[in-house]
Amino acid sequence: MSTVESLAAPMKGQLSEGELLALKKEMNAKALARRRARTALRLGANAVFAILVLLPLLYAISIALMPSNELFTTELNLFPKHPTLQNFSEALRTVPLLRFIVNSFIVAGAITIGQIISCSLAAFAFSFLEFPGKGILFALVMATMMVPGEATIISNYLTVAGWGLLDSYPVLIIPYLTSAMGIFLFRQFYMSFPRSLYESAKLDGCGNLRFIVKILIPLTKSAIGAMAVYTFINAWNMYMWPLLVTGSNNMRTVQIGISMLDSVDSQSITLMIAGVVMIIIPSISIFIIGQKQLIRGMFSGAVKG
Repeated sequence: MSTVESLAAPMKGQLSEGELLALKKEMNAKALARRRARTALRLGANAVFAILVLLPLLYAISIALMPSNELFTTELNLFPKHPTLQNFSEALRTVPLLRFIVNSFIVAGAITIGQIISCSLAAFAFSFLEFPGKGILFALVMATMMVPGEATIISNYLTVAGWGLLDSYPVLIIPYLTSAMGIFLFRQFYMSFPRSLYESAKLDGCGNLRFIVKILIPLTKSAIGAMAVYTFINAWNMYMWPLLVTGSNNMRTVQIGISMLDSVDSQSITLMIAGVVMIIIPSISIFIIGQKQLIRGMFSGAVKG
């Protein structure tokens, strides 16, 4: 029995059928109004929160469309009075930004693919295979998560310099082809699978690589999606390592290219913000497209069953 019917039940002997129907309609209308008010309140709160979160990005777009003489005035100009795309074209002429974007796509894409392959294989070994020292080796891998990259950057530089890889794509890609975070993520996901799945496949004559390709990969699409989004954004935003190992514009990435737009004159502010807007679009697009996979992949391995 609904709430309306339970309230109207004691009045059946006192009210006529028409009055009961009118009472039900009135109470239903009030309940609908309350639901609509709650929905409107939630939508309003979400809209305010979204505006607060997106305010820096929206203001950056506004500055990118604003002539430099409108930015440095005594007035508070939140929106451009005379919008222009000159800042974008000028940023592309000042530095080879398109080349930097292509380099970042190549580096981030190669690192993403490499980490998915290497981390999934390592996680498979830690999850399904038995070998001496597995626990100790996994503990050492996890310990590397607490070592900051700055602690190894000098030794890594000396190593790749000795190999003669400076100012090339391999020097930007090879040091980041695996990560402890990716191994941990895939291992936690694989641990949610019953071991009997692997044992049954082995009894049917399925090899390890075939088991990974035919069974594990189709079942771990959410983990792969989460890993891809996380890795691509991190690789896209790398700054210190590309700055250290590249010396020519042919190999520099977008984060270094943005710093090259900065100079002492006031016009460089609008140029730099225009460049930031252009390079932030790919990372935001990747995040928006893969946010569901990212959230699902981060939490899918936390609960078994």
